[in-house]
Amino acid sequence: MARRYEITLMLLLYTVGIQVYSLIIRIFSLFNPKAKLFIEGRKDIFEQIAKRIDATQKHIWFHFASLGEFEQGRPVLEKLKEEYPQKKIVVTFFSPSGYGIRKNYALADVFYLPIDAKSNSKRFIDAINPEMAIFTKYEFWHYYFKELHDRAIPLYVISGIFRPSQAFFKWYGGFYRNILSCVTHFFVQNTESETLLKSIGINQVTLNGDTRFDRVFENAQAPRQLDLIEQFIGNSPTLICGSTWPEDEKLLSALPEKYPDWKFIIAPHEIHDSHIESIEKQFPVGSLRFSAYTPSIKHLPSNILIIDNIGMLSSLYQYGKVAYIGGGFGAGIHNTLEAAAFGLPVIFGPKHDKFQEAKDLIAFGAAKTIVTEVELIKAFEELMGNENAANAAKKYVEDKKGATDQIISMITK
Repeated sequence: MARRYEITLMLLLYTVGIQVYSLIIRIFSLFNPKAKLFIEGRKDIFEQIAKRIDATQKHIWFHFASLGEFEQGRPVLEKLKEEYPQKKIVVTFFSPSGYGIRKNYALADVFYLPIDAKSNSKRFIDAINPEMAIFTKYEFWHYYFKELHDRAIPLYVISGIFRPSQAFFKWYGGFYRNILSCVTHFFVQNTESETLLKSIGINQVTLNGDTRFDRVFENAQAPRQLDLIEQFIGNSPTLICGSTWPEDEKLLSALPEKYPDWKFIIAPHEIHDSHIESIEKQFPVGSLRFSAYTPSIKHLPSNILIIDNIGMLSSLYQYGKVAYIGGGFGAGIHNTLEAAAFGLPVIFGPKHDKFQEAKDLIAFGAAKTIVTEVELIKAFEELMGNENAANAAKKYVEDKKGATDQIISMITK
């Protein structure tokens, strides 16, 4: 009786919390561009779906929180489409950053996910008529999961990762454990996740790693050629700085003057004008924006190139010798595997504890974590020209690929 009361109370709090979150986003949308996209993208969402989706046909539904999760689950989506080309696929995003970049993805119809609510979940699942649903890594929505479960529609979580600090594993986590119980099968990244799920009675778990390894390995086999980048680099060794934030850029500003024989390519996480301008101010030796770079520029004004667009980073790493990955002074580092797949040893800030691959790369001698400018310079000097570190990075990715085939094999039985 007490447990039922607890779960009912938590459901009430969850529902109210979702409504409050929606209200806050709506208020923020008056002056915040991302919040505005979040609201506007969901306007008349069911009418948008009805215009493009034939609800009499079955679909495979993939949901991604944002762009990073899309790239993580993309190998599974594309392998399914390759093996079953007649299947229709629907992709949903929670975040504007994912939707904005992949809204025209050729292999699927792409939408924002309507806010998690009882009525929305019923309407949405009626509208797309899924034969299965696949969520990548995280985002566990009560009403969507329950609706899928009640209709006996298989629901899979791929590249899942869990930590003891999450509510699922706390004494008060009964409501959240109920959400997990709606999942048909979990494919998890590490032993800790498998152990944690089994500790709460969830045994439909397979330890099979991270599908990102398949994605980055495939990308490294056939990267997009970037002629202007090749012209900029010439024969110079190059440091690729990916997904950087102001804290990263402040440290990186110490390198170009100290290493004039190197080229430096900075691809910041945010590319709005004020951020690009702040990067330019960090580098008194001068820099060049990619948007202003043309083949006619023969004599470069600087050894620093700032990438002021989205979508190039995964191909940029092929031209580097070392990579610096941003985010380690904020919420957490960004994707280290894209660089490692090309055999680039990596450097990043201190906040990497939630990323198993970062800890692995450090253990294999293929990465360094830094906090200060002095540590950055030391790490850079230790990794430049370090063939053992480069080989270890590449081998790490090659040894970890294969999760996609295992997932496909199990969900298509």
